[in-house]
Amino acid sequence: MAVTPKCLVEPVLLTTANVNYYTVSKGSTIIDKMTVINVTAFDDIITIYLVPSGGSAGASNRIARNLRIAPDETYEFSKVEGHILNIGDSIMAVAGTASTLSFRVSGREVAL
Repeated sequence: MAVTPKCLVEPVLLTTANVNYYTVSKGSTIIDKMTVINVTAFDDIITIYLVPSGGSAGASNRIARNLRIAPDETYEFSKVEGHILNIGDSIMAVAGTASTLSFRVSGREVAL
């Protein structure tokens, strides 16, 4: 079994549409760190989903809903650490306003 530490989602400015930022292509993935920073001078909100294979973003797989991020605030999603994603599972996110929140996720890909 090979374990590869990896940046799962390179820093990206979120949009106002649900976007799939990462999908497990083989084995499984363990989320180690998920961070967002508000790069603007006004509050914004973020919603994040851990979507199972074949599913879509919705209330049952939402892990953060309309979480308010203040200007220049960095928020670390400590409650996401350790979550395991299987083949086909994905990380999706959406912001209240485009290009205000920078999103990054690190973890470990486990090849079985």
